[in-house]
Amino acid sequence: MAVGVIVRTGGGTEHPGKMTLFVFLTCLVASSGGLIFGYDIGISGGVTSMDSFLSRFFPSVYRQQMADSSTNQYCKFDSQLLTLFTSSLYWAALLSSFLASTVTRMFGRKWSMFAGGITFLLGSAFNGAAMNILMLILGRGRRPVFLTVLHACAQAVPLYLSEMAPARLRGTLNIGFQLMITVGIFAANLINYGTASIKGGWGWRVSLGLAAVPALVITVGSLVLPDTPNSLIERGHDEEANAMLRKIRGTEDVRAEYDDLVAASDEAKSVHHPWSNILQRKYRPQLTMAVLIPCFQQLTGINVIMFYAPVLFKTIGFGSEASLASAVITGMVMVFGTFVSIATVDKLGRRALFLQGGAQMLASQLVVGTLIALKFGIGGVATDVTKNYASIIVLFICFYVAAFAWSWGPLGWLVPSEIFPLEIRSAGQSITVSVNMFFTFLIAQVFLTALCHLKFGLFYFFAGWVAIMTAFIAFFLPETKSVPIEEIILVWKKHWFWSKFISDEDVHVGNSQAV
Repeated sequence: MAVGVIVRTGGGTEHPGKMTLFVFLTCLVASSGGLIFGYDIGISGGVTSMDSFLSRFFPSVYRQQMADSSTNQYCKFDSQLLTLFTSSLYWAALLSSFLASTVTRMFGRKWSMFAGGITFLLGSAFNGAAMNILMLILGRGRRPVFLTVLHACAQAVPLYLSEMAPARLRGTLNIGFQLMITVGIFAANLINYGTASIKGGWGWRVSLGLAAVPALVITVGSLVLPDTPNSLIERGHDEEANAMLRKIRGTEDVRAEYDDLVAASDEAKSVHHPWSNILQRKYRPQLTMAVLIPCFQQLTGINVIMFYAPVLFKTIGFGSEASLASAVITGMVMVFGTFVSIATVDKLGRRALFLQGGAQMLASQLVVGTLIALKFGIGGVATDVTKNYASIIVLFICFYVAAFAWSWGPLGWLVPSEIFPLEIRSAGQSITVSVNMFFTFLIAQVFLTALCHLKFGLFYFFAGWVAIMTAFIAFFLPETKSVPIEEIILVWKKHWFWSKFISDEDVHVGNSQAV
């Protein structure tokens, strides 16, 4: 085990490294894992707004939504069975996330991504051929036999990107995962818009079955991906790791960074129980972030928009086609917003984007809630909602989506993937994914019922959480941009609050000098 050392106080070493074509293409292929999640998020809201889908699988909901405007609009889609279809993927993912940690640590990041792709291929085939509700739910849950690898992909991709990227470009390359999620959502919205008009009412089968396309991309892509130097060292392939580090950094001068990786690996090998180790006092900052950041990411309310955008737009007065078109617009806004994050995250830093995005989301949600309250009130009945009024609501929803797309969306994956030392990295990322999946499932499952009972107040509820999480970032998240991933501990060591949990003996950096 590495001996205790006192390290530089400057916040980390600037290791040599540049954006090589090899790194760019590798991270591009790895990021394609996000297409799977984006497509799954976007496709469910679209098909659940299609009359042919509802009349076949959810006839009671179909009858409710066909009622005239004198009925309570807030409750038209209130059905636990309908929300179970949307959320079933995420309870399965929740169960698999902890086991995925072992898969990722034993077999590496690339084979975890391959396993995740195969799982989604099987699930998309099951969904596309669904004949009853059980097949729909099992198709999204991907069946218990595949639970171990179901969300290995969600755990592996952010880790892979953070470990492959040079420190000064880690944010830009890691956000490629979120970019692919938004592209997947946008593609799903476009496909739903097109398939909804297929005569015969079977367009929903095309929408669900086409999930096989992004699954095939990551499955095939993972076969050509190299393993990260961190993962190679962790599994005892030191020479391969050294060669890979030289290749991805585009320089022979990698000794200092390699020593840091080896030191981290030596300490990791001394940890036989990372799940119990992560509870130690010195890992309190990372554990806190692993729980709260994914929790807060979902409590922004974004998946209310992404899962149920067409349903929500129908509620505020749009027809079926117009609601799907509005979902396409919000999907497009999310893609462009993610490009803003890519361009600025390694220049402005994580904190600046978190804080600005939080303020914009807070204001947008308050406006949306107020606009809905003015027209629908408590009773949920509005007979004079003009297209212009509904379009203004969509506009502020777009402001909200854009802010999420350059803040909590990408940073909710980036920050947890870069803050863990190697010895607890897989366990830490597993906690992050599990918390994310739990709250995704919870919000997806309760939203339609919550909309029915809380009405416009639901938007104020999420706005309150955005205020809390923005304050949390302001006080408790240090800046991590440009710090080598194996030296992030230096950032915690200097923080006004977290430094009390970390002693000098807890800091081990390979090329530091003992005192």
